Amino acid sequence: MEDLASFLRIRRSRVDPATVGIPVDNRRRVAGLRREEVAHLSGVSVDYYVRLEQGRATQPSEQVRDALARVLGLDETERGHLDRLACQRRRNTKAPGVRLRPELLRVLGLVADAPAMIMNHRMDVLAGNHLAELLHGRPMRGFNTARHIFLEEAGQGLYADWEKCTVDVVGHLRLAAGVYPGDPRLATLIGELAMNSERFRRLWARADVRARTHGRKAYRHPLVGLLELHQENFALPSEAGAELVVLSAAPGSAAEDGLRLLAGLTTGDDTAQDAGCAVLRPRRPPRPGSGPVRPVR
Repeated sequence: MEDLASFLRIRRSRVDPATVGIPVDNRRRVAGLRREEVAHLSGVSVDYYVRLEQGRATQPSEQVRDALARVLGLDETERGHLDRLACQRRRNTKAPGVRLRPELLRVLGLVADAPAMIMNHRMDVLAGNHLAELLHGRPMRGFNTARHIFLEEAGQGLYADWEKCTVDVVGHLRLAAGVYPGDPRLATLIGELAMNSERFRRLWARADVRARTHGRKAYRHPLVGLLELHQENFALPSEAGAELVVLSAAPGSAAEDGLRLLAGLTTGDDTAQDAGCAVLRPRRPPRPGSGPVRPVR
């Protein structure tokens, strides 16, 4: 999916020479830095750096990685990605399985007033509460958010900040590819997105790496309008690569009213597969913790 050599080549091409004190004139034809410039600024020989970019030297020391991260302008997340790529051959890269323990599903069911999901590193939704299904207009079983954003939304519809979402998704998938380079299902997903989405190909070529932690997430729901929510990602230490994702509304906000309205409705066939066209009827608000949780089986 990615190796150290390709990551170094891409990131070198994105560095503005002026930011590292190299004067630029109109005769310069190289995008970013030259190999010899990276070598000089990093304090390594040109021959060694060339071998790194050619994949013939694959395990640079921590001191060299520190220097490369500084020259290439990598942030903390990107530096961690560089370390993983440099140490891939020494690591067990088997993709983890996630066990949806009853206790874990019970915790998910306690989230009654906000959409909540359990997701793995491939962005597969493993379980979701009823509000999550109503928000996305479909059952959570078999739902992959990366595939949905790139291949189904195509810039319109549910995600009000679609372009930002695509950048975040690609950054997360690249990070996951560095953590689990031996995961064939992740490689298949990345290949599918690259084959079918020109925007995914362009963003993937930038080699950005992003960690999912928290931030604003805005949705344009066909029934309740704009929902400006806050996404919080909670890592599940006992289930490597899995997270509990909760989308909450600020108290007293229009989004809180929108979620309350959404929670008070249910689709005519109770599947939420097509929230924009389904016949809706009011439903009795659930008791806290009593909302259904639908795990993927």
